[in-house]
Amino acid sequence: MGVTSELVANSKRYASNFEKGDLPLPPAKKVAVLACMDARLDPARLLGLEEGDAHVIRNAGGVASEDALRSLVISQRLLGTEEIVLIHHTDCGMETFSDDQVKDAILAETGIRPSFSLEAFPKADEDVKHTAARIKASPFIPKKEIRGFVYDVRSGGLSEVAID
Repeated sequence: MGVTSELVANSKRYASNFEKGDLPLPPAKKVAVLACMDARLDPARLLGLEEGDAHVIRNAGGVASEDALRSLVISQRLLGTEEIVLIHHTDCGMETFSDDQVKDAILAETGIRPSFSLEAFPKADEDVKHTAARIKASPFIPKKEIRGFVYDVRSGGLSEVAID
């Protein structure tokens, strides 16, 4: 049995114990969380969120990529969220490479250079500021109530980053 089969079995147990009933479509807490996809970070557990509380958008680095911005636009304009929480973390893999380095390696292996940006960054706290600035600059996201944090993967602590 592969990992996916195990996950499907888990989903059946989850569904058999599901007691929430019909959850409302708009998030109850009117918040969207943009976080890194790192497996050591569980935004729902960290923030005490339950199903239906928030939109949680995840990608490598928790960056405000085009797709993350698209999700935030839908979250705010169509589903009523009013705040955005950014969560990066310590010991992030995004701090260990450069875009060009990885793209060159992929080109050498496949003959095709990726057209997308990987968005590597040198320091998580600085990228939280960069991510917030990119969101604030977007004319498509109407509510700019943004707070950013760096999660410490060793202690479980959350440190706020001052966003200008």
